[in-house]
Amino acid sequence: MKRAAVILLLLLCACSQKPSAPAVRPFPEVRPPAMLEMNEAMEYMASHFWDAFLDTSGRWLCDSTHIAGVDAEKVEEKVGLYVTMLGQIPLLSSQKGIMDVFFRLQNYQKADTLSNAFESLTGLFSRYLYDPNSPVRDEDIYAPFVALMSISPFIPESRRRGYQYDAQMCFLNAAGTPAADFSFTDVHGRRQTLYGIKAPYTVLFFSNPGCNACKEIIEVLDTEPLASIVRQGKVAVVNIYIDEDLNAWRSYIPVYPPYWHTGYDHDYAIRTNVLYNVRAIPSLYLLARDKTVILKDATTDRLLNTLERLLQ
Repeated sequence: MKRAAVILLLLLCACSQKPSAPAVRPFPEVRPPAMLEMNEAMEYMASHFWDAFLDTSGRWLCDSTHIAGVDAEKVEEKVGLYVTMLGQIPLLSSQKGIMDVFFRLQNYQKADTLSNAFESLTGLFSRYLYDPNSPVRDEDIYAPFVALMSISPFIPESRRRGYQYDAQMCFLNAAGTPAADFSFTDVHGRRQTLYGIKAPYTVLFFSNPGCNACKEIIEVLDTEPLASIVRQGKVAVVNIYIDEDLNAWRSYIPVYPPYWHTGYDHDYAIRTNVLYNVRAIPSLYLLARDKTVILKDATTDRLLNTLERLLQ
């Protein structure tokens, strides 16, 4: 009897203990092994950046200001850092890294259905990688991530169709694939094609007259030493207007450098047939001699840095 009473008392004490409250924590940093070279260290970081953060063994606070126990603003800061890092390593490595993050997020959601980590981070990655105003946007990196979102059981079915379309657009004219050809009418009324422009590298520039951001890019591309390189034929700039107000476009022709291939889409095929996913103006592409895509919808800085490296 005494033994049974002791066991009962222990059980009652155990049942009366309250579970520990969800905890907060700093963002768990990852440090690459010291012996790695810089490029190897970057790829290591891309592979392991989120390992400890998405560890399912802890019980972390998830509310309006915390994601998996970490301050939400700090998590967003880390997303920006991680996406920037992905843009500095080989594309295949960055795509593998972002896919690994997605699978970890799904596993985290399976382990804790009350967690906000999956919804919060997929939203942040979408904004940083796909928002046309993001300075670190990259459709080539985002493509496999959004493709996984389009089939994820943790994404409401009503939203999957939108992600399927985004994935399709991200794979359109992706880096390493042939750019879609199109015809255009130049400032002299002549019909030309993209593939008819011969140069080691081609900057494809979708612009609008009166667009302030476009004007800034025009000034950058028309500045030495790049201006001389374009005049020498080492780089061609194909500057295309894809909308309908031709009077506005014609009035703006004096603003465009005369040594560019400036024209308009006379068939409206670029938008109508969705030859390019021009989500916002301006939009910059960099193409190789055979018109293989090197950069898609790149920022000006990324375009200039890539050209500088290629032309060395």
